[in-house]
Amino acid sequence: MTEVLQIVLYSLGSILLIVLIILGIKLIVTVDKINVTVDNINTKINSLNGFFQVIDFTSNKIATLSDKLVDNISSLIAKVFNRKKEEEDDYE
Repeated sequence: MTEVLQIVLYSLGSILLIVLIILGIKLIVTVDKINVTVDNINTKINSLNGFFQVIDFTSNKIATLSDKLVDNISSLIAKVFNRKKEEEDDYE
């Protein structure tokens, strides 16, 4: 009885070891495919970096220009309202 149990356990252990080896090999192959895909994606993203830098530079320049324009308009409006106050103060 003990010999039969040992044979069953050894055979199940061998089967389990073979299954784990097969799964390990499949996992290695899958990881290699994922690495190739990730490298491909990184290459494509790096090729777009120049395009995004141009867009970033342009948006920064437009923001600077609009800030200057808003500052000039607001200072012009402030001068107009200050003149009206000064004129009202002069009449009093």
